[in-house]
Amino acid sequence: MNATLQLGGKVRALRRREGWSQIQLAQKLEISASYLNLIEHDQRPLTASLLVKVAQTFNVDLQSFADESQSRLINDLQEVFGDVLFEEHPLMSSDLRELAGNAPVSQAIVSLYRAYRSATESTQALASKIFDGRDFLGVNPAHLPSEEVSDVIQKNMNYFGELEAAAEDLVARAKLDRNDLYRSMVDYLHDEHGIDVVLDASRKAVRRFDPERRRLALSDAIPARSRIFQLAHQIGLLAAQPVLDSIILRSHLTTPESVTLCRVALANSFAAAILMPYAELLRAAEEMRYDVELLGQRFGVSFEQVCHRLTTLRRPGASGVPFHFVRVDIAGNISKRFSGTGIHFARFSGSCPRWDVHAAFLTPGRVRTQLSKMPDGTAYFCVARTVRKNYGGYGSPETLMAVGIGCPVREAKKLVYSDGYDLENLDAAVPIGTTCRLCERMDCEQRAFPSLQHGLTIDQNVRGMSFYAPAVTEPPAKASENVAVRSRGRKRATS
Repeated sequence: MNATLQLGGKVRALRRREGWSQIQLAQKLEISASYLNLIEHDQRPLTASLLVKVAQTFNVDLQSFADESQSRLINDLQEVFGDVLFEEHPLMSSDLRELAGNAPVSQAIVSLYRAYRSATESTQALASKIFDGRDFLGVNPAHLPSEEVSDVIQKNMNYFGELEAAAEDLVARAKLDRNDLYRSMVDYLHDEHGIDVVLDASRKAVRRFDPERRRLALSDAIPARSRIFQLAHQIGLLAAQPVLDSIILRSHLTTPESVTLCRVALANSFAAAILMPYAELLRAAEEMRYDVELLGQRFGVSFEQVCHRLTTLRRPGASGVPFHFVRVDIAGNISKRFSGTGIHFARFSGSCPRWDVHAAFLTPGRVRTQLSKMPDGTAYFCVARTVRKNYGGYGSPETLMAVGIGCPVREAKKLVYSDGYDLENLDAAVPIGTTCRLCERMDCEQRAFPSLQHGLTIDQNVRGMSFYAPAVTEPPAKASENVAVRSRGRKRATS
């Protein structure tokens, strides 16, 4: 490992996760607080010897210090410059790595591209409305807030130690009855916050809190487990407000919409921590070999909630299998994503259609598994299933989405879903990629766009596996072979 890695952000995140001050950590590392401050701001390198001491202090594997942030940044830059907009200005991988070395400039480029894509999509939506005159709710707003919040979750690896501690403290302090969480949380809101909980038959909102009337209305159209989750979410917004504010403050979000969205995401994490306590979930997951449906029955939560919660089991010294998480709709739009395994998701374009999360729509309600391999040889074991959401009765629209999780193939044996797979035979793995523009595989029958590395080559006389996957042109036959073929043809004709 390079002896001068710039890992200040990683050290700072670990320190804040433990709730330590710079002085406290400096004492543990036997260095000055001022030197630690320089390390955390990448003004001094983290030497190899000090890196080992940091890993021992936080009880984490040295591998966790691999510079995933730069890898993600390079991937984002590849996707940005993979746009047809830059076809006349091709950049080599070495150029992108050098550019990613200047993180502020690279992040500014990615942000600028986000704004460009948002403006383009809004213009197209508006043009579509003007063209066909159909009524619609409005132009799609900028995607920047959701991207900022995704970055916050990613930088913290979806684990917030102070949020977990706050949830555990509240469960103990409020004496919540795990056999009757709904009643326990209703009593807690009434006794501690003076809030009355009522069921709402109007079905115009899943949850509606009126702070002046101290009234929380929950829709009676949602399942009982969803009402419990919404109760826990509201408790998080009220009881864990200082913790939420602290995380948001250190995340340096740039818009009010980002702040609100981040608060909602963190309150959801708090709710999940109440419904599925960390230690209890980890123990049950290991006993059940990460059977998502059995875990959902054990804790009274949905398939998606279990999948999302499994990605948060990152506590130092007590971590579970590292998972990535993705949720897509039937059109292929990614509405949630998290990479806890190093896998890259497309930010600005469609994902690979070979992922099992897309195939899940072919068999609704059935768990699908897949051993998959990226172009660089990295292999993952993935699990996916569709989830249905319906907030009404007969005649109400139903939403169908697919949720997928995956782990590095080396961890797959811990999952019940891997039984029967030869995890050593990666030749049998399904070849997948991030997105068509970035994928190097030219023999894919599902390729929808030309590869950035190979460009578009068309031979009118040859049709490949797909329009953008050219076939290998066979060499022309030798003159002597042609003569021989014609001679044989004449003999057959005269016989």
